[in-house]
Amino acid sequence: MTVSGQQRASQNDSTPAINSCASRAATGGCRIIVDPVPADGAWNMAVDAVLLESAVEGGTCTVRWYQWNCATLSLGYFQSPDVALRNDRLAGLPIVRRLSGGGAIVHHHELTYSCAVPAEHPLAREPRSLYAAVHERIIGELARLGLPAALRGAAPQANSAEFLCFGRNDDFDVVLANHKVLGSAQRRRKGAVLQHGSLILSRSEYAAEFPGLSELAGREISADRLLGTLPEAMAGLFAPAVCRESLMPAEQQRSESLVCRASVVHG
Repeated sequence: MTVSGQQRASQNDSTPAINSCASRAATGGCRIIVDPVPADGAWNMAVDAVLLESAVEGGTCTVRWYQWNCATLSLGYFQSPDVALRNDRLAGLPIVRRLSGGGAIVHHHELTYSCAVPAEHPLAREPRSLYAAVHERIIGELARLGLPAALRGAAPQANSAEFLCFGRNDDFDVVLANHKVLGSAQRRRKGAVLQHGSLILSRSEYAAEFPGLSELAGREISADRLLGTLPEAMAGLFAPAVCRESLMPAEQQRSESLVCRASVVHG
């Protein structure tokens, strides 16, 4: 089921608290957005694009966590959908294109994060530092759940020809029991950076070769449990003052206008 514009609007009412939070986010604080319900791929990509715009134009720092309302394939910015359309497992999935590069991702039983960081922030200046910092925070929260994840370190093989992100190796991958469970990619604009990534909670039938946290831990690792602490842990990288809020009304409207651009790729 697709989240409607009316439903989205009801999740993003304009209040003094929201305006106050956005003001802090634009003057050294960091705003947290945790989407209350899963949404379709076009909406998810449109919102990330708007958050990057807000970082560029308003200096607003935002950390966002969200989910997808159906299994969806997101392509890296430079990828063609042809490989997916020829693949029996992937051909029937909705397809969207991310702003970031990297390999395609099957968004199914997972959590997706994004962070939009203005150019003035030190972590926006060096791409590798941002990958490491964000991934180390996530590793720390997984450790609190008894999951000994770690950065991959020196990747044995770049294998950038692999179509799917989780089939590729990178030094900054988060791995658990030698399996990649988190991969991220970036898009930079006028010094600001959008970084987003996928954390696999459990195996998807559309990419069954990639186990998730639940399979590797031997117990269910739920989205709700992770969302209790991960957003604040990540946002604390960017500012001491963080708060959970929603899109501003102008961002809501801009996201609605971008949905068609981010819409499903039909080949």
